[in-house]
Amino acid sequence: AGLLVGVAPDTVLGPGVQTARRAIARGDIGEPLSAQTIMQYIGPDIFHPSPEFLFAKGAGPLFDMGPCYLTALIHIFGSVESVAAVGSKSRATRIVQTGDRVGTEFTVEVPTHVSAIVQYVDGGVSQSVFSFDSPLAKMGVVEITGTGGTILVPDPNRFTGDVKITRAPALEAITDEAKWHTVPVQGVYAERGIGVLDLARAARDGGTPLASGELALHVLDTMVAIDKAVTERRTVPVDSRTDRIPLVADDFDPYAATL
Repeated sequence: AGLLVGVAPDTVLGPGVQTARRAIARGDIGEPLSAQTIMQYIGPDIFHPSPEFLFAKGAGPLFDMGPCYLTALIHIFGSVESVAAVGSKSRATRIVQTGDRVGTEFTVEVPTHVSAIVQYVDGGVSQSVFSFDSPLAKMGVVEITGTGGTILVPDPNRFTGDVKITRAPALEAITDEAKWHTVPVQGVYAERGIGVLDLARAARDGGTPLASGELALHVLDTMVAIDKAVTERRTVPVDSRTDRIPLVADDFDPYAATL
């Protein structure tokens, strides 16, 4: 039909992740080799008045928060080739803990902890934890390690945040606390809607939106493959691919006129 499709998340288009991507592209950590991400806390039943849908088929921590973390990783490493994963479920039922339905018990239908290993087509691997089972909350942990250093990427569920790099010598990395260099965040901060704006400008000027349907399909395929790997206890290939995602232009101004 000649239509363009744009899909969340667009958080990765914010200055936080984009600054980290520019640092990696400059070679600030050498060649990127691996990544680890962590998204864990005790679960949305502690704050959501109707949390059942987040524990139903098609949800869980993987499908709830996975799009943010996997989209960021694919922005950095490119298309996924295959995945392996294991998962667990701490409880068969949970209880609503807030709102008018406090005390209501419901069934947990999906793994509430998933550990995934991803292999990328162009090289590189990542390991990710998605969990609703941890009393120790760790949110927005994205570490990319290269041949010359490690970079901390801001929370991919947010639009900005600190970007830090460490390049400790080998022995010092073992014996001393890491010394971090902060990379100044560059770009205009403008909350949710960047992806829709970019889609509108692509429709106006031609080209492909950065938060494209193609990218979203590949992220979804990757999550489905991870879920399948958990269930079938095997490595699962990911058949779809997505083009490398360009950086947001240096002169991108979300407050400029679009129409």
